[in-house]
Amino acid sequence: MTTQLPAELGASLDPAGPGTLERLHARLAAAAAEQHLLDVAYRTVDSPIGPLLLAATERGLVRVAFALEDHDAVLQALADRLGPRVLENPSRLDAAARQLDEYFAGSRHSFDVPLDFSLSRGFRLSVLEHLPQIPYGSTESYAQVALAAGSPKAVRAVGSACATNPLPVVVPCHRVVRSDGSFGGYLGGPDAKRTLLALEAA
Repeated sequence: MTTQLPAELGASLDPAGPGTLERLHARLAAAAAEQHLLDVAYRTVDSPIGPLLLAATERGLVRVAFALEDHDAVLQALADRLGPRVLENPSRLDAAARQLDEYFAGSRHSFDVPLDFSLSRGFRLSVLEHLPQIPYGSTESYAQVALAAGSPKAVRAVGSACATNPLPVVVPCHRVVRSDGSFGGYLGGPDAKRTLLALEAA
């Protein structure tokens, strides 16, 4: 048995209609945002270091993820940590996307979007709060960051905080290097860290 749809409804759901699904998705995302039904909104943006996943809560940008982290796995982790109502909603992240474009173009040296640090706690949070204070085009050693974060002996913990930074690029852990000037590790890989430092040195 088949059910006959009203002609106007059938037309509105016609998959051949240009942009139908996109419009429906946009309406759903807008309604969810207006009614505060979203736990996490996300979008992806292209960049010189590969596609970046941007995710935000109502408090602010909560996650920036590299492709090698597996964006689907990152979204699942966000759903587990922050709530299951996760929806692609590019307009919610327009400001962050625009500022990243400006940064990669060399015209922006710092970010001023609201940030949600709920994925970090304790000493790691202290490290992340210090990182934006490292000037654009400059670097600090892990030891210098440990001192600035209030635990001079916690050099390895600084490395761990940088390696698990949920907001790379925006919270610039790429500006932290070893005392001998070598790069050290980076969540996005050595090539990404080299690209970011070269961009800021230009």
